[in-house]
Amino acid sequence: MSLTLLTATELLAQPADDYMNDAQQQFFRALLLSQRGDLQTRIAEEFETLREHETSSDPADIGSAEEQRQWQLRQLEREKKLLDKIDAAVDHLARGEYGWCRETGEPIGLKRLLLRPTASLCIEAKERQEQREKHLRHAEP
Repeated sequence: MSLTLLTATELLAQPADDYMNDAQQQFFRALLLSQRGDLQTRIAEEFETLREHETSSDPADIGSAEEQRQWQLRQLEREKKLLDKIDAAVDHLARGEYGWCRETGEPIGLKRLLLRPTASLCIEAKERQEQREKHLRHAEP
């Protein structure tokens, strides 16, 4: 039996009562695994670029190369964090928890999940989290 995945348009056209049905879960699983594969390829390419780095004796070149290297390392760090979020989302799918806000238990929503498949909070909970973070940043001496 071959499974046909929904398109994003078909996904959004489904009735609200069908939220996180099998077809929707399959759609997001395929999306997350595809993003994971793309990300792993990019990370591997970045590591290869870092390994192939040539050293120069010109101090200006050394400084510029080191700045580029630091930027690449920061990029790899961000990509690694995203990879961890994708893995967590795939794990939530396997446990039947994907698509539900971890704070309120409410649906995160298909549109939000299409834009950010790793989302674990509904919009309202995310806004509250951002407000708390903003308040804490301004409260720090």
